Amino acid sequence: MDDLRKRAKELIDTSAVKVVIGYEQGTGNKTRALFVENSEVADKLIFDSRCVQNLAAYVTKQEVKSKGKMAITATLPVMRAIIQLASEFQVNDDNLIVIGITPESKIIDFKNLEEVETYVHQFQIEIDARNREILDKLDKMTPSERWKFWIDELSPCFKCYACRAACPMCYCSRCTVDFNRPQWIPVSSNELGNLEWHFMRAMHLTGRCVDCDACANACPLAIPINLLTKKMIEDAKSDFGGYQPSLKGENLLSTFKPDDKENFIQ
Repeated sequence: MDDLRKRAKELIDTSAVKVVIGYEQGTGNKTRALFVENSEVADKLIFDSRCVQNLAAYVTKQEVKSKGKMAITATLPVMRAIIQLASEFQVNDDNLIVIGITPESKIIDFKNLEEVETYVHQFQIEIDARNREILDKLDKMTPSERWKFWIDELSPCFKCYACRAACPMCYCSRCTVDFNRPQWIPVSSNELGNLEWHFMRAMHLTGRCVDCDACANACPLAIPINLLTKKMIEDAKSDFGGYQPSLKGENLLSTFKPDDKENFIQ
């Protein structure tokens, strides 16, 4: 993708940024993150349908932030994540430039994050047909059937936390599962502990998940943990008027409206 490489070289050579985050060829016909700090490395940049990793997960990492101002190769899910992170005061125009990639795989330049937000809001988050079918089946299950479904799906989890590492919204310096005084969630892999971990994470992502599927893609056991956050997206849409990442910082779980539904309270 010559336009992408050219843009990265311009940003590096003019010292507009210190590092450009993009994709390069990995092993096994997979792609991986590339951190461009000089023009020669920019020639390794690629972009194709395999580039699904959410690169926004890196912009909150201290070892990346310490390099200086960044630029990031951003598909729609990455752009959504950037806007959500900006609303949570994790990035701003002073430390990040967004190199947008449209659904047609074309480069788009943004002057600031407000332009990114305006662009992103043209595209609503839509659950794909395959996952929509699964969610519909889950909705029709009885509570006990649904409980068994998640017990069966989550039991193989051995808590490698690859889902957490891949998610741009899991940027806490210390996660709940890392505490042992008190120990909120069991460290060992067991039915209840696995449920607590994945349900807690889904709850923390309510109104924040950008539906990039990075968590499920990172899972070495192919557990469909993204179904949990997709369900949260659907519930937020039906119960609280939808969700779009916004620079205003009006996050779902930290915003009260007098007309919010309360039928979930038992």
